[in-house]
Amino acid sequence: MVEMRKPLRRSRENRMIAGVVGGLAEYWSIDPTLARAIYVIVSILSVAFPGLLVYAVLWLVIPEAE
Repeated sequence: MVEMRKPLRRSRENRMIAGVVGGLAEYWSIDPTLARAIYVIVSILSVAFPGLLVYAVLWLVIPEAE
């Protein structure tokens, strides 16, 4: 049986800036604080610029939740 996931959306409840990381946390069913910590660590390890660019692209691409 195929399990249906809800679509990826930017979060309205778990948002700090645009709800991108909060929406990813909801999609993957993990704690939003943990998702933000992982995002920050990965961004720092990648010299921050790619992390900011990825966030901006996801902000534009992922629709906001209703």
